[in-house]
Parts: sequence; structure tokens; C-alpha cells
Amino acid sequence: MRIIISGAGGRMGRIVAEKAAENGISVLAGVDVRPFAAEFPVFTSIDQVEETPDLVIDFSHPSALPSLLAFALKKRVALLLCATGYSEEDLLSIERASKEIPVFRTANLSLGINVLLVLVKKAAAVLHGYDVEIVEMHHNKKIDAPSGTAKMLLEAVQSVEPDDYPVYDRHAVRKPRDPNEIGMHSLRGGTVVGEHTVYFAGSNEVLTLSHKAESRVAFAEGAVRAMFFMKDVAAPGLYSMDDVVAGLL
Repeated sequence: MRIIISGAGGRMGRIVAEKAAENGISVLAGVDVRPFAAEFPVFTSIDQVEETPDLVIDFSHPSALPSLLAFALKKRVALLLCATGYSEEDLLSIERASKEIPVFRTANLSLGINVLLVLVKKAAAVLHGYDVEIVEMHHNKKIDAPSGTAKMLLEAVQSVEPDDYPVYDRHAVRKPRDPNEIGMHSLRGGTVVGEHTVYFAGSNEVLTLSHKAESRVAFAEGAVRAMFFMKDVAAPGLYSMDDVVAGLL
């Protein structure tokens, strides 16, 4: 398999390049706005890449999406999107592209997190009426809050409880908690890679489901799983780690 890594100079891009090589995946080129030394050619824009890969994997920024989609559609190659912070317009563009090429999108490549999503859905279905609170913590350089993974956990609960809604700030309102609230809490500090906890609080008991990423290597290993999954996908469509987990189950 031959890939191009967008955001290749970032922390995730570098680790994924290493893991790809360990698994026999060839990195044809890297793309990053900041030039850096690598064992493969590096370009500041994907428009400069002439090679045709089997897949483009992106760890950069939502602003890179238009050029990535244009490249993948022109080359008719699969796209694996791992950035967070997409707008509604971005998501529509991704959906349109998925009708022509295979597109894999996820906010978290960790296998453990995606198993957690399955467990959260099951818990929400059984513990109807329990109060749900979602807490996430990341390093002090992370710019978006709540995290993309916290939003995925929110969506997992809402897929079972569609009337529940997120609440991001309670300090300005003095009132009891609404039963349909889903509290969303973001903590930032130090070098924390990523911690996510979902609380289901009922009468006289609390169920806690949590995941802690101890290294970005966990995400890189998930990226390799996702790449091998996409290697066998020929049909256009929108895919995610749900499909990877379903294959394992």
C-alpha cells in the first residue's frame, strides 16, 4: 500500500509514518506547511504531489479539506480524514465526495475509544433516565473544546436518547439539572494525551466508563488498522472506525 500523509510534520504524522513503515506501508510523500527532513519527499501543498497513492491520510487542519478532496477526487483515491473541528459545510463536502470515492472519517483512531463508544450506546439503552456527564482532558496546547472524541461520545448517547441535549456551561444559571441534559466538561493541562470519561448517574449508583490514552502510538496503531481496512474497500462511501470494530467483532 502506498500513502500520502497530510500533516506529516506534526506529532501524529511522524508517528504514523514510523508505524506505516513497520507494517510494510510505503509513504510516497508528506505534506506540511512547515518543511522538515524526512525519508520521503515533503511538499507544502498536496497540489504539488504528482504521484498517485492508494490512500491519503490527513492529520492537519480543517482548512486543508478543500485541497485534499480535490486531489482525492482528481486521482480517484481513498481519503482517510483524522482532523477535528470540521464545520457543517465541511461535513457536507465530505459526504458529497463519499458518493464518488471511499472516504473514512474519524475524530479518534484509538481502538479502545471506539470500543468505548459501543459500550456507551449499550449503557445509554439500558440506563434510561440516568443523568449523563462527559468529561475530557487534554494537553494545554489543544485548541478545540470539547474534543472531537467527546462529541463522538455525545453522539453515541444521543443515538439512543435523541431528546437529550448538551450543556457546556452551568455557572451562569442557578437551577436544578434538567433530566435531558448531557453535561460536557473540558479540562486542559500539562502533556495529557487524552482522557475521556462518561458518567451514568442514577439513584444510589453511578456507572463510569472511561478511556485513557497513554501515548499517541495508540492512535497510530489505529491508523494502520484503518489503512488496511480501506485497502480492501473499493466502493465509494463514508466509512469510520465503527466499520473497523464491526469487522473485529
